Amino acid sequence: GSHSQLEDMAPRIVEHPTDVLVSKGEPATLSCKAEGRPAPVVEWYKDGERVETDREDPRSHRTLLPGGSLFFLRILHGRRGKPDEGVYVCVARNYLGEASSRNASLEVAGE
Repeated sequence: GSHSQLEDMAPRIVEHPTDVLVSKGEPATLSCKAEGRPAPVVEWYKDGERVETDREDPRSHRTLLPGGSLFFLRILHGRRGKPDEGVYVCVARNYLGEASSRNASLEVAGE
């Protein structure tokens, strides 16, 4: 191949999410930006479980933004639970490997 060919690179996280405190019903964003070649696929995990976004469920209130950040249209919080509260981590993968962000906690502000 020619030397102008860019080499593939394993993913790395260039912007990590930070802890957020949100009022229920308000929107929130957990930032994440990853680099790699080919461009890595970003997934989010909450307390170790994969987070479903509007890509799997069009009715989801969580959207995966093009850069990899996770956007909540509104934070869900009911008497029966706090489904959005927890510890989130962003994982970027391509065929060369994967990279995980730091943990970020999302907390819902008191009633």
